[in-house]
Amino acid sequence: MARVQLALNVSDLNEAIGFYTKLFGSPPAKVRPGYANFAVVDPPLKLVLIEEPDTRGAGVAGALNHLGVEVMTPEEVGAAAHRLDAEGLETDEQQATTCCYALQDKVWVEDPDKTPWEVYTVLADAPVESTREGDGTCCVTEEIAEAPSNACC
Repeated sequence: MARVQLALNVSDLNEAIGFYTKLFGSPPAKVRPGYANFAVVDPPLKLVLIEEPDTRGAGVAGALNHLGVEVMTPEEVGAAAHRLDAEGLETDEQQATTCCYALQDKVWVEDPDKTPWEVYTVLADAPVESTREGDGTCCVTEEIAEAPSNACC
């Protein structure tokens, strides 16, 4: 089973958790400092909430952070990377990367307006948010990480 992922920047994580719990009739699957995700069954959706207080300056509350498609296996990520490459899209593959408090394999592409999309699988839970040292970024390609207006999940 695959499901679409929607990652949103929110100004108040607890308030957003309350709203989306009511909206989807389901509590979050994971809550960490500044981060929560929901594994919604109906409609099939991975909803990610990323708290973006003004002091962080990396994102805009209420704005889209990134989009994704969660798949079940690393092989599906590899197949997606191969297919996207064959279609002539520029890809950025990441294997065994820690992001969103999870160890993941993923491939990134950007749409024509530079909206980041990832196809990813979760390999294991992780106690930390990112493996990138010092810059606080994850869930973004290297190019996106360099742009000050994009946030980490």
